[in-house]
Amino acid sequence: MTFWESLYLPAIFKGMAITFGHMFRKKPTINYPEQKRPFSPVFRGLHVLNRDEEGRENCTACGLCAVACPAEAITMEAAERQRGEEHLYREEKYAAKYEINMLRCIFCGLCEEACPKDAIYLSETFAPSDFTRKGFVYSKENLLIPHPVNEKEKYEVAKGLREEQLKNK
Repeated sequence: MTFWESLYLPAIFKGMAITFGHMFRKKPTINYPEQKRPFSPVFRGLHVLNRDEEGRENCTACGLCAVACPAEAITMEAAERQRGEEHLYREEKYAAKYEINMLRCIFCGLCEEACPKDAIYLSETFAPSDFTRKGFVYSKENLLIPHPVNEKEKYEVAKGLREEQLKNK
């Protein structure tokens, strides 16, 4: 080892050059609450149960989404529509209980592809954090998109870019 190598000066200067080079580059981090990161058009987030234009649920409890789910995260119970409930459900059969266990879900999107009525889709929002396991089991009330007639503003926000993506297909 030479005298200059024993002082480690060349290694220090090389490290300082790398450090100064990184100081003037664009930072890869963002300030999350103020800035939103652009997502890929194929990003799969939280599940949403869709409604039609009149606010009726699209889901007919056929069970294809539950069968297609490789993680077996979806459970549902079917019920028949009663008289006077025509404004709530499109078909004669509907999902009386619909739950998704987000701890089991792998966000593969197979439930969305299997649904013949376009009743479920994966939105562009993250799954929120929680401290209990029960907080990650989403019921039908948590998954339903807001009513398009009664809650028009919330419906437009929840719909997000979904309509634009469907038009581009």
